[in-house]
Amino acid sequence: MREKENLAYGSVLSDIKRFIHAGRNSAYNAASSAMILTYWNIGKRIVEQEQCGLERAEYGKGLIAMLAQELTLEFGSGFSERNLRNCRKFYLYFPDKEIWNACVPNLN
Repeated sequence: MREKENLAYGSVLSDIKRFIHAGRNSAYNAASSAMILTYWNIGKRIVEQEQCGLERAEYGKGLIAMLAQELTLEFGSGFSERNLRNCRKFYLYFPDKEIWNACVPNLN
């Protein structure tokens, strides 16, 4: 009887571990997708709204520097000038949201 209980316990434990791994992976993927969308929207705002759709406005470097300074103060080092330029490039490479949405599951 003890062996049967151990097998049942092992099965329950295995299932629960699988649920935890699946839940963690799902949460990671959701957070990753949300951050990718955030970066895309940052790039879109810089390119389309502040630069009138041009790759670089005359004041683009100053704008990025000012944004980086303000955003870094509030949100930390993830919003440096380099990262904001990367957001802009990301949007320029994937300006069509329909195509971008199809690519998101493959980005990490």
